[in-house]
Amino acid sequence: MARTISPRAEVDPRAQIADDVFIGPFCVIGPDVSIGPGCRLDSHVAIVGHTAIGAGNRFFPNCVIGAEPQDYAFSGAPTRVEIGEANVFREGVTVHRGAEKEDGITRIGNRNLLMANSHVAHNCHVHDNVVLVNGVLLGGHVHVHDYAIISGNAVVHHFATLGTLCFVSGGCRVPNDVPPYMLAVGSDDPRILTVNLVGMQRRGIAPETISRVRRVHRLIFREFKTLDTVRNELLEESGGSLPIEVVRLFDFLDRQKDGRQGRQGEARRHKAPEADSQTNRTRRAA
Repeated sequence: MARTISPRAEVDPRAQIADDVFIGPFCVIGPDVSIGPGCRLDSHVAIVGHTAIGAGNRFFPNCVIGAEPQDYAFSGAPTRVEIGEANVFREGVTVHRGAEKEDGITRIGNRNLLMANSHVAHNCHVHDNVVLVNGVLLGGHVHVHDYAIISGNAVVHHFATLGTLCFVSGGCRVPNDVPPYMLAVGSDDPRILTVNLVGMQRRGIAPETISRVRRVHRLIFREFKTLDTVRNELLEESGGSLPIEVVRLFDFLDRQKDGRQGRQGEARRHKAPEADSQTNRTRRAA
């Protein structure tokens, strides 16, 4: 398929556009943008700043990708947005580039669906196969792990982390982390209500593993036992071997304790950008 650029689009000649990209009318593409093969920009899409986009992404009308962060401290540094492959950005989605904190990058992974009018703020990291339903707002520095679903009009506090396969109900206020496999509800009194049973079943997690995750939820979030007590109890019963899902849940809760106010991301707030960048490189290499 040949590259198609509407004569009514404004594409800077310095932008790097793959051969088979479709760019519809009234789109604006800045000079420091790269767009990979198979991408489609329907119309009225603005992609600006230092923004790198992988293959097969779809942008519906009125998306704005790579605009300056809404951060008083931002002073114009060439911070970035990095987007993977096969994502869908529905109408009016906004993704801001990083502020001059952490490593200065906002990241969107692969195969995510960002529904209409959702917002990804500076320095966020949306991993893979995530769904942000209409009107979801992610504050700065939010991390959303694989297969998480955030329902419509939910608002996530900056530096919060949402774990793998968690589910956030519609209109929920999320001031703290949501651990993997958990279901969060509530606006006035947000809380971890139960486990994301349907999500775990759809991902093919074994019934016995789901039972253990449910037990961890009951012991920690209803009976209020300490994390160490629950972990030791399960390890003793299982002979020292736990499913990876349970290990992931315990590790997440451990990191949450290292942060402040129930947000593990708060531990990154005062780290030097170079140190955080080195941490990210190490994780990617692993």
